[in-house]
This record gives sequence, C-alpha cells and structure tokens, in this order.
Amino acid sequence: MVKPSIFVTRRLPRHVEHQLGALFDPQFNEDDNLPSPEALLRGAQNADGLLVTITDRLDANLISALPERTRIIATFSVGYDHIDIAAADARGIAVTNTPGVLTDATAEIAMLLLLGAARKATDGARLIRENRWGAWAPTGMLGTQLTGKKLGIYGMGEIGRAVAARARPFGMEIHYHNRNQLPAALEAGAHYHAELESLLRHCDMLSVNCASTPQTRGSLDADRLALMKPGAILINTARGDILDEAAVLDALSNGRLGAIGLDVYANEPDIDPRFRTLPNSFLLPHLGSATYETRDAMGFCAIANLQAFFSGKTPPNRVR
Repeated sequence: MVKPSIFVTRRLPRHVEHQLGALFDPQFNEDDNLPSPEALLRGAQNADGLLVTITDRLDANLISALPERTRIIATFSVGYDHIDIAAADARGIAVTNTPGVLTDATAEIAMLLLLGAARKATDGARLIRENRWGAWAPTGMLGTQLTGKKLGIYGMGEIGRAVAARARPFGMEIHYHNRNQLPAALEAGAHYHAELESLLRHCDMLSVNCASTPQTRGSLDADRLALMKPGAILINTARGDILDEAAVLDALSNGRLGAIGLDVYANEPDIDPRFRTLPNSFLLPHLGSATYETRDAMGFCAIANLQAFFSGKTPPNRVR
C-alpha cells in the first residue's frame, strides 16, 4: 500500500519525525529555513497533505495554486489565522490544528513574562552579562511584586484559566474579560467584566490570552491603553496583532505602561526595533510552546489528524 506523501515545511522533533516516517512518506524541508511561498509550492507539488507551522502564510493565492492531490493542511499550532480557511474550504482542503497540548507550557511563559517585566529581569541580566553590577543599594533595581495585585486576563479560555491558576498562588486577584461569563466552577472566584474597558480600568497587570479574530485584532489600541492604571504591566502570549504596537510603544515611552512582557509580535520575526531599546520591555522570541514535552505532543497531535483523515475518518481537530 502506497503511503500518503506529506510535505513538512520545517524539521520536527526526532520522535515525531520517526512516527511520521512510519505512517507516511514525508518530504522534509531539509535546510529547515522558513520556506518562501514559491518554495512551499514546489515542495507541495507531489504532496497529498501538508504539515505546516504558524510561520507559514497560506493565503488564498497560495492555496489556489496547490495541486489537486493536496487534500489536507495540518498545522503544527493551535492558531490557524495564518491559513485562509475560506480558500481551503472552497478547494475542499481539510484544515486541522493542535489544541489542548500547549496550555501548560504557554501559561508557564506567561508567568515568566509577568515576573520578568515586573522585576526588571532584562536590566538585571544585562548588568551581570556586561559586568556592570556595582554595590548593592536600597533603591537599586526596584520592581513591582505580584502579591496583592489585580491580574486582568483578556480571554479566559484554557490558557487564560491556566495562567489564572498559576497566578493565584502568588497572591494575585483574578479579573477577566470574555465574550461570555464562565460557569462558577471554571471562574474559580475570578471577577468577570462584560466589557474590556472595565477590565482595563481595574487591573494592575494584564495578560493577553485571547484568539486573534477580526474583533480582537488591534483591540488594545491607544484609547484602550489610556484606560489602564499608570504604570500597569502588559504581557502577551497570544498573538502579536491583538496589540496596536505603535500605541504600546508610545504608552511605554510616556509612562502610561510601566513595563511589558512579549512573546509574540505583529511581524515575527521582524519586530519593531524600538522594543529592544526600551529598558522596561522583557522580550522573548515566541517560546510559548517551546518545551520538549509540548513540541512532541503537538507533533503527535498533527500526526493523529493526518492519520484519521487518510483513514477516511474525521480528524479529531478539524477546524474546517
């Protein structure tokens, strides 16, 4: 029996590639660089399916140029806003994602961002690395502690709730905004705000955990940032386009925001250089799911979707 051919746009963890090879005929992007649209199409020419990542942009033009034999796009991510779902649907191409398996890893990064931004970790690490650490001083490197602060969570899905669960032991009071209020068991004592503006006025620190949708993109703009308490801390592990980055930079520069912690950006990997120059920014290169355990789980989840599809079953994580 001929195995389905899968074009894999980036190299995957060793255990994942081994299982992929046992079930399919994988064609890997051997140089492991982000493929251009032209390179992606070349790789897809003899592919029954694609295994792509969050950095691959599959717009309507690219999807319309895929060969007829390509019938499924499995993305190695929870988000799928990098894929034109309507174009895939029009071509009869299934799209799957990998939800649920990166919740803990992403929530851990959110806590790292909160702590790093609040406690001036960037400045502290720089002093050590540049051998500029002077004598200890009572007023040196003062940050903000998490204990007793109100943490606002914008998007109380699985990841948002996991962030809340980790923040509570730090003594933080949880507030959140969602499209709908959660049942009491899921709220676990968190305070619901029906309007985003209300959440922004109340919280000392804000964690962005919502999906990127037409309604949320650019939603944290200058007007809304102006509602936050002076010196508030903002972190983002969701999607970069939820923030109006120019407005965030202005708020950082004028002191409206005390600090930011970012793991995602609007134009990854090309971030606005001004972020790197501001001392009150704690920046990571999209490490949310970057653990051995999580990346393996994401790969096995993508494989399960492919295996179900080519067995004539509905993939467990089909988005369309």
